[in-house]
Amino acid sequence: MLKKNYSTKNALFVLFLTIFIDLLGFGVVIPILPNFARELEASSWQIGLLVASYSLMNFVFAPFWGTLSDKIGRKPVILISVALTGVAYIIFAYADALWLLFASRIVAGIGSANIAAAQAYIADISPPHQRAKNFGIIGAAFGLGLIIGPTIGGIVNDAYGIVAVGWLIVSLCFINLLVAFFLLPETIAEKNVSIKLKINPLQDLRLALRREDIKKLLWLSFGFIAAFMMIQPTLALLWKEQAGLNDKQNGYAFAFMGLITALMQGVFVGKLNKKFGEHRLLIFGCAALTISGVIFPLFASLDWFIPFELLAIVFSGVSSGCFVPALNALLSKAVSEQEQGKVLGINQSFGAIARIIGPAFGLSIYDIDFHLPYWVAALVAVLLWYVVKFIPQMLSSKVKT
Repeated sequence: MLKKNYSTKNALFVLFLTIFIDLLGFGVVIPILPNFARELEASSWQIGLLVASYSLMNFVFAPFWGTLSDKIGRKPVILISVALTGVAYIIFAYADALWLLFASRIVAGIGSANIAAAQAYIADISPPHQRAKNFGIIGAAFGLGLIIGPTIGGIVNDAYGIVAVGWLIVSLCFINLLVAFFLLPETIAEKNVSIKLKINPLQDLRLALRREDIKKLLWLSFGFIAAFMMIQPTLALLWKEQAGLNDKQNGYAFAFMGLITALMQGVFVGKLNKKFGEHRLLIFGCAALTISGVIFPLFASLDWFIPFELLAIVFSGVSSGCFVPALNALLSKAVSEQEQGKVLGINQSFGAIARIIGPAFGLSIYDIDFHLPYWVAALVAVLLWYVVKFIPQMLSSKVKT
């Protein structure tokens, strides 16, 4: 049973702020983390492990936060996780040894795994027909965080140093804590204290894959994110090596992609879902990813960058903007109110695995031929499109509406 004395507008604002700060913190360190690690005498493989540690903690703790939010409520989990994120960036600000830098990324990964609780909160306050639209709020926060974060990180670090970067995020986390404490109501009226807590994501995934109502949706989510992440980490290399773009120009291109994603999920996905429904949005997402995967390597020279690479960027932003909120909405509808946090957390773990496997595979085949990660991703998207379009029963006839 859910409490009814909440303000949906206030709640969505707080959730947007929470996820935005999570992704802002992630984005801030993108341009400075490798060089900072180098200053602490990190090798290349240690830098790779440092980057992966964040996603690994997302994988481990997303189901835990989701289940804990089912047990004790959404608000306490969001407050605790935001506080952990603040602690992570205090450690980051004063990291004078590599192990401290690892500790900061691990704690940040644990704190930012709170997206499952945020998604469960949205499911609590949204009627089924509005869930795709409201899940798009999280996607918009992702996009804006990744637009603003790298720019702020580079500017603040150049002007004031690492300590200032860390305390900037800590200050935002403190503001988020205050806003969430005063404006975010609890949606769970009756806590389910009988739920057992455990940090065993592999067992959670194994059990989830035995459930006919959600396993096919989880595999669709994994496949799309893995394909999407084959493309994203290689674009900076592609544009620098094939088009001659410098780091600043690459940053503008990624900011444009983030803007498209934010507009799709924050503005357009609700209207598109109302007109076409979640099933067609999944099809649109797969089709757009296929098109972007074909265009990116074919027109990567500077002469063709405008308009073809910009067009591919638009399709890439549209793909995630359509697919991700629609998939989350279907997954939310497929389970009971009491399982929202747990199941959405399991989906986040699937996504975290995909964000580890996708970039690793994409970068490895990029060295063989720069076309390969894009065309493999496009092929995966075609297969997903086939599954969604021609085998709609995979979306489960048990989905609740």
